[in-house]
Amino acid sequence: MKNKSDVSIMLKEAGILFAVTLIAGLLLGFVFELTKEPRRIQQEKAIREACMEVFSEEEYISAGIGFQEYAYTPGEELASELAEKGVSVGRVYEAVSQGGMLFGYVVEAISANGYGGDIVLYVGVRTDGTVNGVSITESSETAGLGLEAPSVLTPQFAGKKFDSFVYTKTGAKEGTNEVDAISGATVTTKAVTEAVNGGLKAALELLEGGAVNE
Repeated sequence: MKNKSDVSIMLKEAGILFAVTLIAGLLLGFVFELTKEPRRIQQEKAIREACMEVFSEEEYISAGIGFQEYAYTPGEELASELAEKGVSVGRVYEAVSQGGMLFGYVVEAISANGYGGDIVLYVGVRTDGTVNGVSITESSETAGLGLEAPSVLTPQFAGKKFDSFVYTKTGAKEGTNEVDAISGATVTTKAVTEAVNGGLKAALELLEGGAVNE
């Protein structure tokens, strides 16, 4: 049976632990609030840069291209298809000139199936359905393998007009919807390809008028 001294010590230690936990929680909350605005600004900057990267040609720059966020929800059929692939669609932007001419859409697509976690990318799609460019903004893939995706994999999608893409380990045939897999990084290749397909299909749904505009 514990004596009063033991109980007193336990209560004191519990009180100290509670105080430390409370102070730590308050400090974390303070730091979170303090850094929330800088993080938001940094995120918006990264999105703008990604949008510009996928519509970086001189014709778009000279037209004063801008990007307006568009409220979009995938149709039920597409949403189900994306979910099966572990892909989700985030923000969507209209790529427009200063005069209001629509050049296409930029779609944020996230694959949960990357080798090191989520892969976040932006797909630029012209009004005729051609993929104009792809920009990866977040990735935790393996250095020297999956991390090569921005330089090795994404350029292969640009300028191609297909409803979807597939990857191959035996060399992509010219004029097809095939892209060369990164050697030793099949998981990353698959995740990126599925994310690009998700963003492309969302853009095509918008272009075909079958999307839900909230």
